[in-house]
Amino acid sequence: MRSASRAHRSRILGTLSIGVIALLALSACGSQAEAEESEAAQAEAGGPEAAEAEEGETEAAEAEAEGAGAATITIEDDHGTHEVSTDSQSVVVTDNRSYRTLEAFGVEPTAAARSLMDAQTHAYAADESILDLGNHREPDLENVVAAEPDLIINGQRFQDYYDDLRGLAPEAAVLEFEPQPDADLVEELIRKTESLGEVFGKKDVAAELVEELQAEMARVQDAYDGESTVMGLLTSGGDMSYVAPGPDGRAIGPVFDTFDLTPALEQEGENESHGDDISVEAIATANPDWLLVLDRDARITQEEGEEYSPAAEIVEESAALADVSAVENGQIVYLPENFYLTEDIQAYTEFFRDFADALEAAE
Repeated sequence: MRSASRAHRSRILGTLSIGVIALLALSACGSQAEAEESEAAQAEAGGPEAAEAEEGETEAAEAEAEGAGAATITIEDDHGTHEVSTDSQSVVVTDNRSYRTLEAFGVEPTAAARSLMDAQTHAYAADESILDLGNHREPDLENVVAAEPDLIINGQRFQDYYDDLRGLAPEAAVLEFEPQPDADLVEELIRKTESLGEVFGKKDVAAELVEELQAEMARVQDAYDGESTVMGLLTSGGDMSYVAPGPDGRAIGPVFDTFDLTPALEQEGENESHGDDISVEAIATANPDWLLVLDRDARITQEEGEEYSPAAEIVEESAALADVSAVENGQIVYLPENFYLTEDIQAYTEFFRDFADALEAAE
């Protein structure tokens, strides 16, 4: 019995051994076939080195694709040069001269001074998804922190908060493009527009805005005779103020240098913001051929629901000015009603278009 049992076990072991050997042989054949196929593929592609190179190129392409959105450009502003992302995820804007330009670029800010916007002009004004930074007198700078910006466009009424903004958002690039002393205001508006076009990859749109401005400037230059006298006025609260020619005069003042206009009155400005006191008698004595008038209250008071006297009523219904050449001949150009709340490249383009129209009509 024991001999029979041993014989039986031997037959079983022998059978198993043959099976194992067969499996090992098949495995070896499979591995060898895979190796041969791999070698053939590598040989067709140029060998192992080519395969490794191709893999490296693929990884590099993927890395480049991932980093494409994180590219930066060098931008120079009033404070020096900055490395700015071309794909900012959160943009805060305080500069009212930039709002319409950014709207034209399709930029959606996370926070802006919506309280300073003209609801009839700015699409941003009614967009409550944009955190409101309030106005420059009572700013809500906590919303800057809440916006977590990586880019801030600051300027004009919020210019004094530059250091505060840098402290609240130390990781953000803070850009300012304010008109520089002794620089032409219009050229500074062009600088701002072109720089923002670079930042947001909208150089073509920026170029269109600049071309429209320059076209109207050319019309003014061609139509102005170089001799007719001009005076700038600002109306507010039913009164007229004098806008001095040159950089110290609000909005209108710098235009004298831009077009080499002949001032009807040579008087230095003291209050750049709201003009300087002047009597109607002084205006009458100066007897300007042209009046350029900024109505400060046109949109501000209307939005608050208060009554106000339009600039045309204040100027044209003044008995003391009835014999002034500009009034008598209807040579008065009123700046756009939203000008005081915009003062952007679009506002100056419209202003120059109206001025050119009036000059050409008077020829």
